Amino acid sequence: MWPQYFWWSGMWIFPLLMLIVMIAALYLFVGRGMGGFCRPGHFRDGPPGESAIEIAKRRYAKGEINKSEFEQLKKDLAG
Repeated sequence: MWPQYFWWSGMWIFPLLMLIVMIAALYLFVGRGMGGFCRPGHFRDGPPGESAIEIAKRRYAKGEINKSEFEQLKKDLAG
């Protein structure tokens, strides 16, 4: 086929489909997998409305941080 027949023969469908697949892949891997384009509050470590000190208390209760780290967090969050 000659180049002038490219658009008229239906060969334009493949590049269009590849573009759609690439956009869908970007949405799935970047958009949803990493926070949906950085929605506010998405990377927080607790339910919405929970304060930073409540998150620190919960992490200390779970054993994720030790007492000195918890005290340092409390001091940093207080002022």
